[in-house]
Amino acid sequence: MVKRILMLVGDFVEDYEAMVPYQILTLVGHQVDVVCPGKKSGDTVKTAVHDFEGDQTYTEKLGHNFEITADFDQVEPQNYAGLVIPGGRAPEYLRLNPKVLELVRSFAQDKKPIAAICHGAQVLSAARVIEGVEISCYPAVAPEIELAGAKYIPNNPSYSNAHVDRNFITAPAWPAHPQWMRFFLQALGSTIIP
Repeated sequence: MVKRILMLVGDFVEDYEAMVPYQILTLVGHQVDVVCPGKKSGDTVKTAVHDFEGDQTYTEKLGHNFEITADFDQVEPQNYAGLVIPGGRAPEYLRLNPKVLELVRSFAQDKKPIAAICHGAQVLSAARVIEGVEISCYPAVAPEIELAGAKYIPNNPSYSNAHVDRNFITAPAWPAHPQWMRFFLQALGSTIIP
């Protein structure tokens, strides 16, 4: 069954964390509406590629232009089965937008699946929807998660683990895509061939 999924992005969203979930979700037949405050369908956002190259934190390089597929101002949360919040730089400023926080609160209140990865958890924290919830995220975001009353779930050495608590499906970074997207698809009730 085709489901509509909302994806929140902004300039310098992490490239893999936006493009790969978009591709996976559309591959299984879901409609993914990619939105960004201040942008309309057909506009683009620039992405950033984050990589782990042995430094104390990730490195960042310019990625691709990623197309917006729906108008942010037209979004009605009741029309969607789930929400995806990729990481990168975008969550830093998306969490400052009151309508973004209102959307996230609506999905949380309705207990719809919310998939957040890496810095995407900053939006969950700012929306104040994760008190008492176990959340995985990039380690640098852990203090924000804990200040919001959530429990930080550490990553494994390869950053490939995802975590589910209630309707929140979270992961530390793009190496977790296989598990993160599998858990999200299961939460959506999508058919997955083993």
